[in-house]
Amino acid sequence: MDNKKICLITGINGQDGSYLAELLYNKGYEIHGILKRNSVSENQTYRLNNIFDKIHLHYGDLSDLSSLISVVNKIKPHEIYNLAAQSHVRISFDQPIYTSNVTGIGTLNLLEAVRLINPTIKIYQASSSEMFGNSIDSDGFQRETTPMNPVSPYGCAKVFSYNICRNYRNSYNMFISNGILFNHESPRRGTNFVTNKVCKEAVKIKLGLSNELKLGNLDATRDWGHAKDYVEAMWLILQQEEPDDFVCSTGISHSVQELVEYVFGKLDLDWEQYIKQDEKFLRPEELHNLKGDCTKLREKTGWKLNYTFESMLDEMIDYWIEFYVNQK
Repeated sequence: MDNKKICLITGINGQDGSYLAELLYNKGYEIHGILKRNSVSENQTYRLNNIFDKIHLHYGDLSDLSSLISVVNKIKPHEIYNLAAQSHVRISFDQPIYTSNVTGIGTLNLLEAVRLINPTIKIYQASSSEMFGNSIDSDGFQRETTPMNPVSPYGCAKVFSYNICRNYRNSYNMFISNGILFNHESPRRGTNFVTNKVCKEAVKIKLGLSNELKLGNLDATRDWGHAKDYVEAMWLILQQEEPDDFVCSTGISHSVQELVEYVFGKLDLDWEQYIKQDEKFLRPEELHNLKGDCTKLREKTGWKLNYTFESMLDEMIDYWIEFYVNQK
């Protein structure tokens, strides 16, 4: 009899999903993932290239309950990691209803599928620091007890997901844990997110392929960690004896300007010559500062960071240098 643990990852082809799939494969799991059907499928799974032949992919969609029931019933997972979402905060203002349906109601669909088929399946829900909005404790940190006052449709949808997970946990005695993850980055991050956007454009400027970088609010501060460290936290959260909610963060925040200064400095460029502020990248309601206190996560799970802000950015810069040099 095969005692291999079976996991299902929604959003497996995203940044977090791909790193999590690699981590769980190395831990001996049988990996299944849900892919949303795209009409152009060529680049849909490029983040999974390292592991593509070792995983099982299924078409499904969080907004389609029947597809979720079908996949969960078919593969009978021990653990589900719900990472799928419309996850771009700025775009959630352009597509608020779609974001709410996928990022909010989509989570409820998944919980219902599990409740109906096998409520003993462990579920990890990808919650977000965006749920706090501009609510900050007096010491400057956000933690599990900080009030949630989201300032974007994405943040609002994530608060619904967070609360419906707690509700199902308490109502049906299900093992459902929330990881309240602060910003986490890597070379696999979408280039419409500010960290990878800055690294990519700075390298292009250095190589003479671009001459300016348009950004929004340079004063906003974020607590940025590496996605590889954060997927380890997801796994640890589901290995606890009891389901719970955990903040996952570095506890150090940097402004967008500090991010820009570091990246351009590594490439011996004067950032002020190339940065243009563009109102298009400002949010209708701005989120100013994020800094997380992950004491609970560290103490209960033993989680620790392997990357610093600087080593994370160094890896991203190196990735883009190699990418463009190989294109020549």
